Amino acid sequence: MKKRFLSLFVITLFALFAMAEGQVKYVFYFIGDGMGVNQINVTETYLAALKGRIGIEPILMSEFPVVGIVNTYSATNGVTDSAAGGTALASGYKTKNGAIGVLEDLQTPCTSIAAWAKQSGKAVGIATTVAITHATPASFYAHQPKRSMYYEIGQDLCKSGFDFFAGCDFHRPNTKEGEPTLREQAKAAGYTILTGGYKEYQKKGKKSEKLIMLQSDEQNEKLGSDHLPYALDQTKNDLTLEQIVRAGINYLSSKSTDGFFFQIEGGMIDYACHRNDIGNAINEVLDLDKAVKVAYEFYQQHPDETIIVISADHETGGLAMGTGPYELHTDLLRFQHKSIDELKWMLGELYKKAPKKFDRVAVEKVLREEMGFGAGIALSDKQQERISRRWEAIEKAIADGQKVQDRINDLGETVKHILSEVAMISWASGGHSNGYVPIYAIGPGTEVFQGRIDNIEIAPAMAKIAGYKAE
Repeated sequence: MKKRFLSLFVITLFALFAMAEGQVKYVFYFIGDGMGVNQINVTETYLAALKGRIGIEPILMSEFPVVGIVNTYSATNGVTDSAAGGTALASGYKTKNGAIGVLEDLQTPCTSIAAWAKQSGKAVGIATTVAITHATPASFYAHQPKRSMYYEIGQDLCKSGFDFFAGCDFHRPNTKEGEPTLREQAKAAGYTILTGGYKEYQKKGKKSEKLIMLQSDEQNEKLGSDHLPYALDQTKNDLTLEQIVRAGINYLSSKSTDGFFFQIEGGMIDYACHRNDIGNAINEVLDLDKAVKVAYEFYQQHPDETIIVISADHETGGLAMGTGPYELHTDLLRFQHKSIDELKWMLGELYKKAPKKFDRVAVEKVLREEMGFGAGIALSDKQQERISRRWEAIEKAIADGQKVQDRINDLGETVKHILSEVAMISWASGGHSNGYVPIYAIGPGTEVFQGRIDNIEIAPAMAKIAGYKAE
């Protein structure tokens, strides 16, 4: 009986898959960099805790009808990096850690689903919250043996012919002596570059032959051309992933009547988890979910022609919910109003602007207002003692004429550890793990993603549903 049920189930899946093939015009491929199953779990647990109950409050992506789990190991390592993970998700081929869009021999290029879509007459967009030449977005258009070859990756971007790119900027180095900058090369390749946010897109975007949408030069100067501001740190003038997705849908829809392929990365879930910054990580997952909602609005208007697939390249941090006692206090994370990176920057600016007024009272005021220490979060004697030791080290650095920012950074590190402690969250490392990552999907034919799959199965299956010819 069990075998007969499984056979019927498989036959039904293949029938649905065949019906969907070539029918889909619009493809959304979301990647939550570093987003393992526990990054989703802790986010939903946090939302439930805010409502005063134990359990979960589902976010949109986890309520999609198709749910599965994905293996992420690379061709050479049990724990993948973003380059090999991104290449697997983009092309359906495992490769060596550090490689972008090439096989394990580091020479043979492997084309991505984005290229297959372009060859099939679709408009193509690549978007991220980090640099547009970082590993995950680069895996969809570049072919380089090392992910650190940012200049060469940027040149591949300019040659790709894809219609729409968005992110913070080209990552440094973005030029070589005697050669044009990557922005100049992009303009020569027919791209219009906008740095004025969503409002500038609304005024100028659609008129562009091809478009690159970047955040302001001021923010890139502050953040090192590395990422958009974290969701916790955003102001009303900052470019957001939600805005990027709205602009991308609008732009891509105007470029091809045959539909589009749109890859979107929530790249800073990974950043927050590398830093073990738990409240920040939760808000980055929620930020990605906001972007998914924009795509879902589009899906509701075109349900028979649209698929949305969401997965991740790997898990980051070895996040675990629990530290020994059988309880969690994730609700306390509502008092964290800034990322730990922003906290360090704020305290450093406070010292620079008024060094004579930079005392323990001023620092404790910031910790109270931005982290909830003493205003919602009660610290233990040991935790207060750790904060005191960090302040004493800052005082000594000031007195000795040493680099004060280094000691401020140490204080920030202690603050982030305390936030995890009070929430009862633990981390295995500051790196990646081989933990399962989720896959969520909605739309015709996406039933094939149900259950446990490998990351190399995703792109070819999506291409088949959309009718792209995989090469």
